[in-house]
Amino acid sequence: MTPIGRRDFLAQLALATAAVSVSHAAFSTASRADESIETETAYGRIRGIRKDGVNLFKGIPYAGRTSGDRRFRRAAPLEPWTGVRDALQVGPPAIQAPRRNEPAPSEDCLFLNVWTPANDNRKRPVMFYSHGGGFVIGSGASASQDGSNLARNFDVVVVETNHRLGLLGFLYLDELGGSEYAGSGNMGMLDITTGLKWVHDNIARFGGDPDNVMIWGESGGGAKTSCLYAMPEAAPYFNKASIESGPGVRMTPKEVAAETTAMLLKELNIAPKDWRKLLDVPAADLLTIQGKLPFVPPFQEKNRNQGMMRRNYGGFGPVVDGVVLPHHPFDPTAPAISRNKPLLVGWNEDEYTFFAWERKDTEFAKLDFEGLQKKLELPYGADAGKIVAAYRKANPNASAPDLYVAVSSITMMGLGSVDIAEKKVKQGGAPVYLYNFGYKSEKKIPGTDYAMGTPHAMDISFKFNNEIPPRDGSEPKESFFGGNRPERFTASRHFAELWTTFARTGKPAAKEVPTWPAYTLKTRPTMRIDAQCEVINNRFSEELALWRSVGKL
Repeated sequence: MTPIGRRDFLAQLALATAAVSVSHAAFSTASRADESIETETAYGRIRGIRKDGVNLFKGIPYAGRTSGDRRFRRAAPLEPWTGVRDALQVGPPAIQAPRRNEPAPSEDCLFLNVWTPANDNRKRPVMFYSHGGGFVIGSGASASQDGSNLARNFDVVVVETNHRLGLLGFLYLDELGGSEYAGSGNMGMLDITTGLKWVHDNIARFGGDPDNVMIWGESGGGAKTSCLYAMPEAAPYFNKASIESGPGVRMTPKEVAAETTAMLLKELNIAPKDWRKLLDVPAADLLTIQGKLPFVPPFQEKNRNQGMMRRNYGGFGPVVDGVVLPHHPFDPTAPAISRNKPLLVGWNEDEYTFFAWERKDTEFAKLDFEGLQKKLELPYGADAGKIVAAYRKANPNASAPDLYVAVSSITMMGLGSVDIAEKKVKQGGAPVYLYNFGYKSEKKIPGTDYAMGTPHAMDISFKFNNEIPPRDGSEPKESFFGGNRPERFTASRHFAELWTTFARTGKPAAKEVPTWPAYTLKTRPTMRIDAQCEVINNRFSEELALWRSVGKL
């Protein structure tokens, strides 16, 4: 099994996220025991439910149609309704493979969900989450990101959107379609900004403060958050941000996006001058074609030449079009437009074990140090020996599989996170806080004796405070990734409290957690989040020096 590259990253994630993000009973229709709740929006009255101390509103439309003549364009205006509209069931997700316990995917997918302690005009902080799944799958109805516990336990309002994905959300047609299709390569991102505007106009009715909104997201949601942080259209509608295991340093150059559009037209046997025929191709057929093209990773490598870019980084994701996304989110600098907005950024210590689990990679767990060097020669060539030597020196007690996981995890998500933190500090504006999530799951990767540790995506259920004992006092069930140890409940509490305090004040803090200093280039403090949290200065200093020496940071 070869090391996973950034091209492969979202391809694997797209297949795997469904396994860890299925919906559950919280998204079913109301039971007889649930209390009905009604509230006004700018477009009409809606009915939700009150369940266990939280008001839930699901499937609220935040914009109009994106099908038909609105394909690849901005959504139609949302039409007001009369009477009371039920907001009891999640809306359809964007076009993708069917998702368990959700409506059938649809082109018309612009719906959002709200969790709030009360519709009482209390001006609570708003946590606006963008789901993961790269830019190709996912929804705002994933079980691990249920917002009930955050709302109930920390007095915040949680909002999550569905938005266009893949080809239907990011096909670059600006040069073929003219002004009518301006911004076409970023429709998925513009959907999210429309959701943010809906929050600004409506969230006060849900007990939220429209002037205190945090954007956050994991994996592909982190990359989306990186883009929002750099987008003029999003700027008026949020105050702080968190980028989690998805550092969107660079996005797709428009030249590469144009090449991808040409690839698509060729695959469909459509001449460029006849591109409007795309409007008549069934969405299911477009999804099939999308599967034949490469996926876009969370961020692009800076030093690849354009030929390599075209070959490896086709596919669909946000486009640096000079207008909607004026420049790469964090290259060459942090975006000036968000200079005064505090930022959290970081990654999980063992990101790679998720992909080993998903890909059924058991071979890495059998590596010796000679095999480790050979395995690293494919992505790193002559630098492989240097990498192994540096990692063995920095981690003298680590096994060869441990070092493979460490190398893979930091190159996937760590280097981009550090890059973002450094550039934000150099900007001299609002603070940035760097973290590592480190709670260790004892669950084994199937077919091995190697523990999952802190895999990619495990942070979702922890930061949403969904790792808690059952409310009815029954025996806790094993967490999908988090395992059985009761310490996970404490780690989840710390994670959720740090994030909700940041949402409230712009500075992360929690009881029984050390003071978390802002990142500086002198001390480089990193908060390690676990059942026992600690601040570690200049963490991974030897490893980061290595990656700088080989031009990866």
